[in-house]
Amino acid sequence: MTPATSLFTPVEADLRLLADNLKQLVGNRHPILFAAAEHLFGAGGKRIRPAIVLLISRATMLEQDITPRHRRLAEITEMIHTASLVHDDVIDESDVRRGVPTVHSLFGNRIAILAGDFLFAQSSWYLANLDNLEVVKLLSEVIMDLATGEIKQGLNRFDAGISIETYIEKSYYKTASLIANSSKAAGLLSEVSRETVEHLYSYGRHFGIAFQIVDDILDFTSTIDTLGKPVGSDLKSGNLTAPVLFALAQKPSLEVLIEREFAQEGDLEQALTLIQDSQGIQQARELAAHHAKLAIEHLAVLPSSESHQALINIAEYTLSRLY
Repeated sequence: MTPATSLFTPVEADLRLLADNLKQLVGNRHPILFAAAEHLFGAGGKRIRPAIVLLISRATMLEQDITPRHRRLAEITEMIHTASLVHDDVIDESDVRRGVPTVHSLFGNRIAILAGDFLFAQSSWYLANLDNLEVVKLLSEVIMDLATGEIKQGLNRFDAGISIETYIEKSYYKTASLIANSSKAAGLLSEVSRETVEHLYSYGRHFGIAFQIVDDILDFTSTIDTLGKPVGSDLKSGNLTAPVLFALAQKPSLEVLIEREFAQEGDLEQALTLIQDSQGIQQARELAAHHAKLAIEHLAVLPSSESHQALINIAEYTLSRLY
């Protein structure tokens, strides 16, 4: 399997610059927030979101170099993503992410919430300074969508009656909105046609949905070392994802275990066995492949280039994480 970072070759230098800039953007006026940011931005995430923004920027600016505004957009995208992770970890009570301690486990919940708020506010300030009202609206909508996704997830805990459509909608809010809207924003900064801008949005939307489905499958098929969190932790917390929803249609006894919130000893293990014995994981794989294929189709509007090919490879790589 190709490591994610080798897919980013056309923007490797751009991503190195991004990593340096992110720490500077937070500034060191607030020592605790600076320490939290240092910790977050040094945690070695895959940087898939800013990589996509930079690749789209390069794929739409073939005749010239990308602008400082393209670079700033990639930085804002990673700041928004990171802010949402800090808050997610508090909500989920996760002590580890990407194999390193979470902000709240190091600094406490109060600092973690404030650090997340600070990053959202900081990203909004840099966003306003791009002086492009349409881009400001797109990325502001993302911040609302992230909160909407978390609220929907919280309200639907242990609800075995939710549909795949509801799950996809929540996946859009939680994951795909940021990728879709920042992809569209990169196209707007490159001043491509309206039609191309919409295709870039659709690429990001379908890629984001596929990416989230794959993440949800890995919660059942991966190991604690790879995941950096216990296997089946989404299910245990009542977050019902694609493999579970598909399995429910074939294993009615699963519903009983979910409805009583795995209250009895052995409930969770029994639920995991039922899911493994169903077609749920395979059907979720097919759904992820469907969205990855749609994402790639929307790239046909771009001229061929190294960056264009990298965007296709990233969508294919997302599925290869399952094997």
